[in-house]
Amino acid sequence: MTNFIPIFPLNIVVFPGEPLNLHIFEPRYKQLIKECVATGKKFGIPSIIEKTIEEYGTLMQITEVVKEYENGEIDVRTQGISVFRILQHIHEIPDKLYSGAIVSYPPNITDAGDSELSRRLLSEVKRLYTLLNLEEKFKLQVGKFVSYDIGHVVGLSKAQEYDLLGLFNELQRLEYLRRHMNKILPIVKELEQVKARIKMNGHFRDLSLGGSEI
Repeated sequence: MTNFIPIFPLNIVVFPGEPLNLHIFEPRYKQLIKECVATGKKFGIPSIIEKTIEEYGTLMQITEVVKEYENGEIDVRTQGISVFRILQHIHEIPDKLYSGAIVSYPPNITDAGDSELSRRLLSEVKRLYTLLNLEEKFKLQVGKFVSYDIGHVVGLSKAQEYDLLGLFNELQRLEYLRRHMNKILPIVKELEQVKARIKMNGHFRDLSLGGSEI
């Protein structure tokens, strides 16, 4: 399937299913959002990385208009729906301030089920949050999360998040995240040890010489 969508390039990576709050202030995007609200149409957020609009992005649905300001600015809640690939960028559209694109939607397997890989990854992420003393912030459970749910919370760079967006099989995404966790957990563990050593500095310690005499 291919179709035309208005696009709103941003310096972020948005995943399918992700909620995203936007404050709209540029005239071209105020026009885009108002038209989408009026017609129920969706729009796309392609990722900008190193000042370049990348070929993959996420189709977005406006779920709520939170506030409209007197100057025309708008606060909206949106949610990611699916990944698209830009086939052709349409820079100028008659009577429109915004640009658009002809896009396709790559087949995307989003369910890996209650796999051994998902259980192992969840365990590793929980361990990371425990090492960072943030365990109360991690609420996901096996069977109730997909890779996109943790794409922003395991320390991926924006380029790595974009790599994740470009994988279209849930098992591949889980494996990508597992490899990333294998790299960072030893670093976090070492930081914990450094913190413990720093904490000891200045405390009274028993430096007995074991009964030997000077």
